Amino acid sequence: MDRRQFVSLTAQAAALAAIAPGVFAQAGSSDVGSLYQKALVIDTLCGPFAADTFPPNDDALRQVRSSGFTAINTTISDRTYEGTIQTLARMHSYVERYPDLFSIVLMRSDIDRAKSESKVGILLGFQYTSFFKEDPSRVEVFRDLGVRIMQPTYNLRSAFGDGCLEPENSGLSKAGHDLVKKMNAIGIALDASHSGYRTTSDAIASSSKPILISHAGCAAVSAHPRNKPDEILKALADRGGYFGVFLMPYLVASPTVPTREHVMAHLLHAINVCGADHVGIGSDGSIEAVHLTDEQKKAFDEDIARRKKLGIGAPGEDRYPYVPDVNGPNHMELIASELQKRGQPSSVIEKVLGANFYRVIGDIWGTA
Repeated sequence: MDRRQFVSLTAQAAALAAIAPGVFAQAGSSDVGSLYQKALVIDTLCGPFAADTFPPNDDALRQVRSSGFTAINTTISDRTYEGTIQTLARMHSYVERYPDLFSIVLMRSDIDRAKSESKVGILLGFQYTSFFKEDPSRVEVFRDLGVRIMQPTYNLRSAFGDGCLEPENSGLSKAGHDLVKKMNAIGIALDASHSGYRTTSDAIASSSKPILISHAGCAAVSAHPRNKPDEILKALADRGGYFGVFLMPYLVASPTVPTREHVMAHLLHAINVCGADHVGIGSDGSIEAVHLTDEQKKAFDEDIARRKKLGIGAPGEDRYPYVPDVNGPNHMELIASELQKRGQPSSVIEKVLGANFYRVIGDIWGTA
């Protein structure tokens, strides 16, 4: 189960009331709101809704409409082929049911179109690719179905390489190198967020195009298997890639509950190591705010136990999977305001909000 789906399982009720864009910047300069409204706002790992129910309720829709988001990279892959098809169908159902709110992004110009039409563009992405080993042609099939971002591994070992929880840290396999070549050839962005250190380094070195780490943290700030060391961040940036800082508990060691201060520590460190042209936000959450009830807390505990039994639970999975004070449709604007408070210029804030991802996805997909 990917982290977006994990949040969905823990948030089955209506969330906080929607707040119009621009309100959140009041703690900083008023021009943050203006910058935010003009900028491309792209969360590079994010679902639209916190609750995995269809259709979404009116409050959830209001939150998405008010968010000011331009686009999101949304995970549609399941651990099975059949489950993946079902999730793909759900994304298309959102677009069909709410054509004034959502669109599918198949090329970079679709992001521009989403911005001009005040829609949220959905980039379809995979975190699980393990079922490709059963039929390698599925890579091209799903590309033709609109999936243009894929991970070679999740937390554990796959046919393509080692995930971040594999102690052997063996890197890309031969099949993994072949997958990288195939993805480069057909215009699929490679995402190494859950890959092990060697697998990530191999992917950066093997890919003829920049790669993504769409949602992770910085190991130098908080040591954790889901966080990447500086040498990987530097190599990623040197090859033109993109690093999205997530809004997850792994920003800080357990039992501390993460706050926006921890988010900013990782974000500013990534900017310092990678340079301002290579960093953004991949929340690993949802646009809609997470609002936990006792029932949802119980579901969280049950899912923690399930993930641990499957061996896919990471260390520190003992806290709710979000940052409480950077939660909801305002989370990107809050981060913009925090960057401004720390002296970052508007040009850097705009890049972090989405311009960096927009640039790199054009380098991978082409600029059409």
